[in-house]
Amino acid sequence: MPCPMQAAELVRVALFSLVVLGVYLGAAGALVAAARGSNPTRKLSRRGRVLVALAALGTLCILYGFLIEPYWLETTHVTVTSSRVERPLRIAHLSDLHCDARPRLEERLPAAVASERPDVIVFTGDSANSPEGVPVLKGVLSALARIAPTYVVRGNWDTHGHKLDWQEDSKGDLLRGLFEGTGVHELDGEAVPLRSDVWVSGIPYHAQSKIAPTLAKVPPEAFSIFLCHWPDEIEEVARLGADLYLCGHTHGGQVALPFYGALVTFSKYGKRFESGAHVLGARPTHLYVNRGIGMDGLGAPRVRFCARPELTIIDVQPP
Repeated sequence: MPCPMQAAELVRVALFSLVVLGVYLGAAGALVAAARGSNPTRKLSRRGRVLVALAALGTLCILYGFLIEPYWLETTHVTVTSSRVERPLRIAHLSDLHCDARPRLEERLPAAVASERPDVIVFTGDSANSPEGVPVLKGVLSALARIAPTYVVRGNWDTHGHKLDWQEDSKGDLLRGLFEGTGVHELDGEAVPLRSDVWVSGIPYHAQSKIAPTLAKVPPEAFSIFLCHWPDEIEEVARLGADLYLCGHTHGGQVALPFYGALVTFSKYGKRFESGAHVLGARPTHLYVNRGIGMDGLGAPRVRFCARPELTIIDVQPP
C-alpha cells in the first residue's frame, strides 16, 4: 500500500501498540511477582488476574488472526437499483488477492464464485506479493475466466512491485505479463460494452489522468461500471456520473477492532471508505470497497482480524 499513513492513523496504531504492550508487560510482571510467593495462585492479585486474562485473550486473538480468519471467506450480497438497466445483472467482485507461493483461499475461490452464477467477474488489483505468487495468481484467474467474462485492473502491487526486485529484466517482464494467458480482460483506459445497456471501464492504479477520457467513452444512457484499485478517485468519478465504482486496497484495515473498525486504510479518506457500500453524488454513484482476499506483503504479519476475506456479489436490477 503506497499511500503513507495519515497522522490520525499513526496515532491509532501507536496507541493500540502501547496498550497491547502494556497488557503483556503487566501480565508478565504479575506472574513474576506471584511466582516469588510461597503460593503463586493465591498471591496473584485481582489486577494481575485481569492482566493475565487479557494477555491470554490477546494470544487467542493473534492465533485466530493467523490461523483462522485468513482462510474464512465471507460472501457479501449487495443490490443496486437503476433505471438504466433493462434486466438484472449479477457481478462477482474480488480484490487484493496478494498471492504468495503457497495458496490460501485461491484454490477455493473459483467454486465459491461459480456457485453464485455471476454474469461478469471483476478483479480490482493487487495480484501477487512476489514472483513466486504469480503461478498461483494465474491459476485462479484462469479458472475465474472460464466461469464468466472477467475484467481486471492493476493495483499498486501490479505496477511497480513495491521495490521487491520486480524491476529486474526477467522479473519486470513477469510483472508486465501478470495476466497473460489467463483469459481475463485487462482494462487500461478502455470502456467496453457488457450488454447494450451496461458498460464496464477501468484504469490502473495512479492513472488519474485517464479517468475523464475513459468515462467519456461510455454512452450517457448506459449503466456505467468503473473499476479502480482504490477508493481515492471516487469524487471525480461521481462527478463524471459513473453508476457503480468498484475497488479494494484498504483490506478493511486487515486488522480491525470490534465496534470501531480499521486502524489504517492507506487512503486519503481515512476511515470514511474503509470498506463496504457507499452512495455519493446526484446520479447517484454507488461505491463498493471490497476487503480483499489476501494480505499485504510488505513485511507486515500475514494476519487478518475482524476483516474477513471477501467475495462481493452485486445484483444490479431495474426498479
